[in-house]
Amino acid sequence: MASPSFTVGAACVIERDDGSILLVRLVYRNGWGLPGGLIKRNEDVATCARREVAEEIGIEVELVSEPAVVVDSPPQRIDVVYRARPAPGVDAADAHAKSVEIREVRWFPAEDLPPLQGEAVTALMALASSALGQEGTAPLGTTPTAAGVPSPDSDPGSDSDSAPDRPDGATLRRAAEQAAVQAEARRRDRVG
Repeated sequence: MASPSFTVGAACVIERDDGSILLVRLVYRNGWGLPGGLIKRNEDVATCARREVAEEIGIEVELVSEPAVVVDSPPQRIDVVYRARPAPGVDAADAHAKSVEIREVRWFPAEDLPPLQGEAVTALMALASSALGQEGTAPLGTTPTAAGVPSPDSDPGSDSDSAPDRPDGATLRRAAEQAAVQAEARRRDRVG
């Protein structure tokens, strides 16, 4: 009774070969987020991530990275975030709002993301740190900044049209940089 309980969810950062990221807008929230949802009892977290994407946006995805785990203490939520891409044979253009919770589904260039929900900002930065092996997130209790996110220029092999399974991760890097800029702007707004 006295120990805190957390909800656990899974989400995907879905990348397209042209350097775009798929985002969703929920009917009950402002800003754009990642497709995903809560894990069912006894469900494997990777299975949950793929299931939630299929239920929310109608396409199958394959997971292309180990997950990043994001613990959000105040709402007592844990999110497991995967890097993903449309499964072989799936047309990325087929993504559409399939759930009544989803208002809109859209692909955005990774370097030009719309205003993101706080959870999406944190997830993108954590996944970049985890999947790309860089220090992309700030210590607990601090706000992440763009300085901690790896730059596409830091990798001489970086290719702006790289596929999600390529080791350079240009799309994820650019998205994480955009998320870091949004996080810093929110921090300045709270302070100022």
